Amino acid sequence: MIRFSLHCAQGHDFDSWFASGTAFDDLKLRGLVACAICGDTSVEKALMAPAVAHKAQAAPGALSTPASPMEEAMAALRREVEANSEYVGMNFVTEARRIHAGNAPERAIHGEAKADEARKLIEDGVPVAPLPFMPSRKAN
Repeated sequence: MIRFSLHCAQGHDFDSWFASGTAFDDLKLRGLVACAICGDTSVEKALMAPAVAHKAQAAPGALSTPASPMEEAMAALRREVEANSEYVGMNFVTEARRIHAGNAPERAIHGEAKADEARKLIEDGVPVAPLPFMPSRKAN
């Protein structure tokens, strides 16, 4: 994975992770890279310095402190979701359908779904929303 600093034509700066530089280029060509703030698809890589961790900063398993108000908001959202919903992993689609149909107890859940599966849930009227972070169980 690689993190790029990005800049949209509207003047917004933001970061995003990609599988590789080639993956970014491919997604951008297909119009699938959009500004995290305004949704503009005129996005370019911003000039960035390489991230070189100092040995004292690179403790194994240590998470970095949020560098911006946006990162702090994302961290707060993650804490809220994880504290107030049940992680159902790859069973998310099945469990969301069961809850929607009344075949499972009504409760907040989060988990993992492929994009086409999530789109189908929405088309079928099942209320779902993507989360802007990986589940804790997958983050390491």
